Amino acid sequence: MNSENIRFLKPLLRGFPIVIIMMIISVLAAKKYLNYVTPMYESTAKLKLADTQEGVPSANLFKDFDVFASANKISTEIEVLKSTSLIEKTLEKLPFSVEIYRKGKVRSVELFEDSPIKVEGTFINDKNYDKNFSISILSNQHFTVIAPGLTQIVKGSFGIPVNVSGGKILISKNEAYLKFRPNAKIIDQYEVQFLSREKLLDKVNKNLDIVSVDKDVPVIRINYKSNVPEKASLLVNTLAETYIQDYIENKYRAANTTVDFLTKEIGQANDKLTNAENRIEDYRNKKNIINIPQETETDLRKISQLKIQQSNLRMNLDAIKNLNSYIAEGKDNYLDLATNFEAFNDLLSTEMVKNMKQLQAEKKELLLTYTPEHEKVKIIDSKIKDLTDYQTESIRNTQRNLQIKYNDIENDIQVAEQAFVGLPEKEKLLNIMNREFNLYEKNYNFLNEKRIDAEIAKSAKISFHKIITKGELPTQPVSPMRSIIIIVAAIMSMIGSVILIYAVHFAKAKVNDVHTIEKNSAIPVAFTTPFIKKKEKIMYHFLENVLEMELKGIIREKGIFCVTSFDKAKEHHFHVSNIIKALQAQSRKILVIDVAGNLKNIEANAYLDFSDEKNLALTITEIQNLINGKMSGNDLCIINNQSIKQGKLPLLFLKLADQNLFLLDSRKTAAKSIMSIELLKDEYQLDNLWFILNKEGYNPSLITTIKGFINKFKS
Repeated sequence: MNSENIRFLKPLLRGFPIVIIMMIISVLAAKKYLNYVTPMYESTAKLKLADTQEGVPSANLFKDFDVFASANKISTEIEVLKSTSLIEKTLEKLPFSVEIYRKGKVRSVELFEDSPIKVEGTFINDKNYDKNFSISILSNQHFTVIAPGLTQIVKGSFGIPVNVSGGKILISKNEAYLKFRPNAKIIDQYEVQFLSREKLLDKVNKNLDIVSVDKDVPVIRINYKSNVPEKASLLVNTLAETYIQDYIENKYRAANTTVDFLTKEIGQANDKLTNAENRIEDYRNKKNIINIPQETETDLRKISQLKIQQSNLRMNLDAIKNLNSYIAEGKDNYLDLATNFEAFNDLLSTEMVKNMKQLQAEKKELLLTYTPEHEKVKIIDSKIKDLTDYQTESIRNTQRNLQIKYNDIENDIQVAEQAFVGLPEKEKLLNIMNREFNLYEKNYNFLNEKRIDAEIAKSAKISFHKIITKGELPTQPVSPMRSIIIIVAAIMSMIGSVILIYAVHFAKAKVNDVHTIEKNSAIPVAFTTPFIKKKEKIMYHFLENVLEMELKGIIREKGIFCVTSFDKAKEHHFHVSNIIKALQAQSRKILVIDVAGNLKNIEANAYLDFSDEKNLALTITEIQNLINGKMSGNDLCIINNQSIKQGKLPLLFLKLADQNLFLLDSRKTAAKSIMSIELLKDEYQLDNLWFILNKEGYNPSLITTIKGFINKFKS
């Protein structure tokens, strides 16, 4: 550690006892304060909010139970917990509206559940709320009450209502507490306060703190501070339970309202659906519609089949017509005709043609033998004619039959095609009615599904908000924090005392050390004198000082040096007398010029007293002549000067001296005196000016200073 740091710490080392004393006083004061301050207890409950995206509520089964749950915003739920309505619901469940205090000499203590008495009150106006009722329990049966703002004492007995200004008060014993604590003190002074709604809400809101654990975590922390531990835990737990119960009630109310609304809407949707069904039924009956697509497909298939049959008949009919015309043209030579039997190819006709060909062959054979007029030939001709006529008539009948069938099929096709007349309009109207029916049906089914969901939610009276940590009964107060307050008091007292020490140190601004002199002046230091505790060491130190002055050229043969101080001459008396003794110990002959007048008893070779005021009439030349006259036979001249503050005479001797020693006391001389000496030096042109620092490095403790002050005061 360098010298600069040591210099800076010296005032602190000197005032260290002050620091210790102030710290002890502060710690004792803090402990005394803690004995009387009302402690505050804090309880915390943690509430996990329902999350529909993650966790249990995201399961499909529970989604049906909690269909009205939404992704809760944490900040929104915090505001719900802070809401006046929810806090009022909570306070309705708690006995916080009446506060009972046991009155002490210094402070009053709230009793709450530890109260041996119970107090109830009913008032016709609000003037008695938020006021203190003074209650004195006189015995196990009687008490007195003083209403707020009144001096009249009202006497009463336990269990009997007492009339007070603006209402009645009923005071009874807390039997449950007295049973648990039979030796509890009941005869005492009490204060009771009936809290108004506004005061109670304000008191709760002031000490209630609801925050989220993290912005991304759906967990809310409910903190409450109270001077009664039971109140703190009761409120946070009841508030959390009330929040969950309120959530269930709101969900049930919403589900119930939804069920009623959906039931009503389902009834209306059912009526519309029934009307749509009836309109479709009437239209189908009226238009004879079963299934338009199927009926249309059937009719188209029927028409297609009829047209195919018609085409086949038309081809057969055309073939028959051609055949008939062909036969009619060659009827005289029928057997010479080569008919196309593709249009007339039944077995009978084929057989008849075979027979005719056979008869024709037989006729040819007979004509080889007989004439055409022969009976056998005629018989064969007759047979051939019968077969030909029959064949011709058969072809004509076949043509007529095919024509009839063709005409019938044509009529059937026309009748079948009549079914497609107005079909697009039927389909359009039926589609409109079906679309309306489907719309009503979809709406009906949707409402029924939602009604079932709402009835499930109505029946499932559960909540996915969950209390994950209940508020415990606090055993240690959170404020005031004894250890912190004591530590802070000690630290603040230490800092304050250090500031005070340095403030006093800098306010006094004494010449503390050589550094202060060198910093404020260019005048050199002749020597420094430590604080000499042992008298036998005095001569040793001053012999060293004399030697040092001789080495620096301050002490010279036949030289004159003057010793001066700033405030009082006695400040340098010790140094002057001991310097003289040290010089005499060196066998030097000393002339002492006593301007201060406090060296009259000094043993010196020669002595001149200039302390009398009459010496002011002497000129500087006269004084110098007197000194020169006494210097014969002496080695040195020492002037014991007055202090600078005493007048102008000290300046005269400063001017006469060869060397001037100016004494500064590290504990007494103000630092500003150095600058004053500098000004004197410049103003009066004082050469060879030196400083002497007395008590260099001396830093007495506060106890030593106080002891010295007491001794000085006694003397």
